[in-house]
Amino acid sequence: MERRSFIGALTAASLGVGIAESFTRFAQARNIAEGVSSPGHAAKKGEFSENSTVVLVHAAWADGYCWSNIILPLERHGLQVICAPIPLTSLTNDATALSWALERTTGPVILVGHAYSGAVIAAVGGERVKSLVYITALAPDKGETVAKVFYLNPSNPEAPKMAPDSHGLIWMPEDGFRRAVAHKASPDQTSIAAAVQRPLSIQCIQESAPVPLWKSKPSWFLIAEEDRMINPKTQHFMADRMGATVRSHRVDHTPMYSEPQVVVDIILEAARKTLLQ
Repeated sequence: MERRSFIGALTAASLGVGIAESFTRFAQARNIAEGVSSPGHAAKKGEFSENSTVVLVHAAWADGYCWSNIILPLERHGLQVICAPIPLTSLTNDATALSWALERTTGPVILVGHAYSGAVIAAVGGERVKSLVYITALAPDKGETVAKVFYLNPSNPEAPKMAPDSHGLIWMPEDGFRRAVAHKASPDQTSIAAAVQRPLSIQCIQESAPVPLWKSKPSWFLIAEEDRMINPKTQHFMADRMGATVRSHRVDHTPMYSEPQVVVDIILEAARKTLLQ
């Protein structure tokens, strides 16, 4: 090779190596700043172990969509999150479905229930369940029905009048979302909630509850002081009977829509108290 060609090739190769090394150093620095793993550096981790899971359980007239404002904030703290689909056909069937969802997890678990599903999260077992979080939820004791605790105190004047149809299914009137289920949410949000609602079988509220898990697990209770579906007095009674850690706020029946940070905060409080031990 001629001297000029050889020098040119050597210069190009050296330049290429230099550029590559510069990009490598830049990438490593950026990875460290952003918490991405690189040789010799551990990835940034959340405050919880990798297999710590929050299982969110929807209520009547809803599905996992109701937790859409809650999922990502919890994940940003290093928690795994799943929304357990329950069929809303009976308390036993719903508890079974939740148990199947728990089989998808491998580590410590926090169960979070909203409204009706407060009865559901208390009807399962398992050593890996570390605590329960009740979001304006119902908590029947052994032998009680959901209907019994729901009607402990008078209903709000804005609460909808409901009755089962010919199939034994209870549907929420469309204006019930706007007037009572989520009266502090946006009109768009209540319209979507009404459109995606799923009916509740009458068997869900007439079946007696088993020995509830809150008798043996620590629990947290978010009381909605402006709830138009479950009387706040009833919520206070249930939370006191459970010996729950109570957080009371001037929110409506579905704070996941109108005040999601309040919901995130109480779940994180339970997680820090029971998953970091």
